[in-house]
Order: sequence, then structure tokens, then C-alpha cells
Amino acid sequence: MELSAYQRQSRETAVYPGAGDNLLYPTLGLCGETGEVAEKVKKMVRDDDGKLSDQRREALSYEMGDVLWYLAQLATEAGLELDEIAGANLEKLRSRQQRGALHGSGDER
Repeated sequence: MELSAYQRQSRETAVYPGAGDNLLYPTLGLCGETGEVAEKVKKMVRDDDGKLSDQRREALSYEMGDVLWYLAQLATEAGLELDEIAGANLEKLRSRQQRGALHGSGDER
């Protein structure tokens, strides 16, 4: 599925306060769901010696889907397109790679 198609279709399920003019709700949802992804990985390390079982992989995929949903809503609320965000990110990373600047910190590398 294309990111743009996902973003459009996911919007049909965007039922939250002020949908269409609310950056806060999807931002907080994104933070919460990202935390749930981290929890799945933490439990993998704690309980399974860091090995990703099929069951944990499925649970991780489920939570990552929720992250994607909130990211799509946040992008829509901000008037942004996931396709453009993804493309610009790859351009930025390729530029950093070509300049040997993938390591380090800071946005303007």
C-alpha cells in the first residue's frame, strides 16, 4: 500500500475531539503508541533473551500499525503528506551518507 493511500483511507477512521483542527490529540497518541512499541521490545529483551518470537513480532507489528495511524493523522492535521515526508527524509539521509555525516548529532548535518 502506498503511504498516500494509507493516509487518505486512515482518515476515514479519525474520530477524535476536534479532528481536522487538532494537532495535540494525534501527537499525544503517537507518543503513547511509540511507548507501547518500546514496551514490546523491552519485554523481548527481558523475557526472551532479545530474540523476536513470531508472537512478539505480530504484537510489534500491531503496535507499529497504531504508530503509523497516529503519524498519518498528525501529518494530515499539519497539512503534510506522508509520501512527501518519506521522500524528503530519504533525500536528507542520502545527502548525509554521501557527505559522511550519518554519524553524529544535530539536525543540520
